[in-house]
Amino acid sequence: MKNIVVITGAGGYVGRHVTRAVAELGYEAVAVVRRHREGDLDMATRVVEADVLAPGFDIATVAASDQIEAVIHLAWQDGFVHNAPSHLARLSDHYRFLTSMVDSGIHRIAALGSMHEIGYWEGAVTAETPTNPATLYGIAKDALRRSAMLSIADRAEFVWLRAYYILGDDRRNRSIFAKLLEASDRGEKVFPFTSGRTLYDFIDVAELGRQIAVAATADGVTGIVNVSSGEPESLASRVERFIAENRLDITLQYGAFPDRPYDSPGIWGEAGKIRALMARSRFPHSV
Repeated sequence: MKNIVVITGAGGYVGRHVTRAVAELGYEAVAVVRRHREGDLDMATRVVEADVLAPGFDIATVAASDQIEAVIHLAWQDGFVHNAPSHLARLSDHYRFLTSMVDSGIHRIAALGSMHEIGYWEGAVTAETPTNPATLYGIAKDALRRSAMLSIADRAEFVWLRAYYILGDDRRNRSIFAKLLEASDRGEKVFPFTSGRTLYDFIDVAELGRQIAVAATADGVTGIVNVSSGEPESLASRVERFIAENRLDITLQYGAFPDRPYDSPGIWGEAGKIRALMARSRFPHSV
């Protein structure tokens, strides 16, 4: 019986939460990391050190393909640096990894996408929303999705998990929320900020991990799935709420920085599909 789910990038910001959620669903979660650092993952998790993007990587070194229920590909370099050259430099490596999974007999593959594939867009994003990315990160993710859909979607169940604005576990990320905590640690009382008017789809990373685990292992579910809250909220509102929740003695200096030119006034994921999947899962309370 297939009961193993392999997670690449399992020691990363999102991967740790996905690995935990996969185990909570009753699968054997096998965490693949380039280098295992103490405390990154649950002690009970089986960890394999490997570079999945290296030429010649063989999934058989992780687990037998006939025992693998799904592979969840989260590994990605410089995810918080939107115009890092590495995004395009490693694109062919990601493509080779995904196609090699199918060639090895893996029947279900999920990969993590991003709202940055969309580019400038106002309103809800659906599976049919056209993409026009404006950053190297978005361009690379969009190209990987398109190429994988052409190359493997007719040979295996392939699901593209499109994520939005992630927060939570904020000491481990490089978002504005992490920067607020760092500023507070330094004793700063004023935090330079944008207008804060942009509407985003915010999701806590633990909930994102549960959504990814459910969508990635749901038999028959393929194509683009928004892993998101589906609820737009202004950046100013969410940041002010974060300050209050964490009791930070800091005030936002609105207008100190201009809004980024490639950010949409409002962008969020249409979440009907993931809500239906979550309602049928072991995590109905998280919907």
